[in-house]
Amino acid sequence: MSALSEPTLDALADRLAGAPAVLVSVRATQGSAPREAGTWMAVFADGVLGTVGGGHLEHEAIARARAALAGGTLEPEHRFALGPSLGQCCGGVMHLGFERIVPADAAALVARLRAQQEMRRMPVALFGGGHVGRAIVRALEPLPVRVHWIDSRDEIFPEDLPPHVVAEHSAPVEAAVRDVASGSRVLIMSFSHAEDPEIVAACLRRTDLPFIGLIGSKSKWGTFRHRLEARGFGTEAIARVTCPIGVPGVTGKEPEVIAAAVAAQLMQLRAV
Repeated sequence: MSALSEPTLDALADRLAGAPAVLVSVRATQGSAPREAGTWMAVFADGVLGTVGGGHLEHEAIARARAALAGGTLEPEHRFALGPSLGQCCGGVMHLGFERIVPADAAALVARLRAQQEMRRMPVALFGGGHVGRAIVRALEPLPVRVHWIDSRDEIFPEDLPPHVVAEHSAPVEAAVRDVASGSRVLIMSFSHAEDPEIVAACLRRTDLPFIGLIGSKSKWGTFRHRLEARGFGTEAIARVTCPIGVPGVTGKEPEVIAAAVAAQLMQLRAV
């Protein structure tokens, strides 16, 4: 069985049902490191599921795990310096945990890892179920986010929603802003230029939304900015809105291209 970059927990449960393994997890890092805390891989006698960063670090971690599976002792945690001794130039330090797991542990282990995974997901609130909104949802599907998808139109959402996406019909659409999770990165792209400023205004009335992104051109934003000023929003509040959205330099107008630029921007925000 070959390693997978981001294994599913269902795959882990299925694989663990037939054989014991050693769970190798990143407990902590210092400096430059290939993966972050919480990343894991499961080492079986005949394969590996997942990755903690590759290279000699992973090679040595797998060797330690396989030695334990063969009956050797297992150190619960080991410090790896990512320098010349491992032939890696990252220069940082990784603390890896090692845990024996057997088929009887599968349900509890998967539940624990799922809870940890959910805690690391960044909340995103997406207003708009049109072509670009759908493309963004598809682009975000494999990424560490959870999406609250909102639109005022009935039957706009596809039936087969990806995991970690919750859809909500709200009329008026801006009423849903009060239920958006604290800390959400907000994307606004409704079908109506009458709805968009209402959503923006509702978001600006909250102080716990670190990113408010509005799709559109600079000229659209100029018009919206004047409307917000007329409604009493000051310069500091209005500066919280990002328009246009997406990483700079991406010029394509296709929904999938816009979605790629927006997904990249969200990953930048996740790192902040």
